Amino acid sequence: MNDYLDPINSVGMPEQTDSALALDLLLSAKAAVRNYAIALTEAASPEVRNVLRNQLQTAINYHGEVSELMMKKKWFHPYNVNQQQLLDITAAQNAIDIAGLNLFPGNTNRKGLFPTPPN
Repeated sequence: MNDYLDPINSVGMPEQTDSALALDLLLSAKAAVRNYAIALTEAASPEVRNVLRNQLQTAINYHGEVSELMMKKKWFHPYNVNQQQLLDITAAQNAIDIAGLNLFPGNTNRKGLFPTPPN
């Protein structure tokens, strides 16, 4: 990617953003499951344990829903290491490409790149 301001380079960006947000949701759900499980082992009263158990079950269900969505969209391959590795390599290469962009180019004139030129 030579020119990040060129609209052609934004093709596929919404899906990449959606997959990144879904991954963040998945990681947050996983952390919630872990935290509720730890809190459950620390709880002293039966009422608190009951509440934490319900919250833990809700977090487990949410993690499952997000995982299923990501698998359906082919953003996550938990049962195929080779496909997941290719996906991770692509994501890493995208990050390297973005890090190498010239974010402050000398010429920022994009006149003519859009169907209707700016006034």
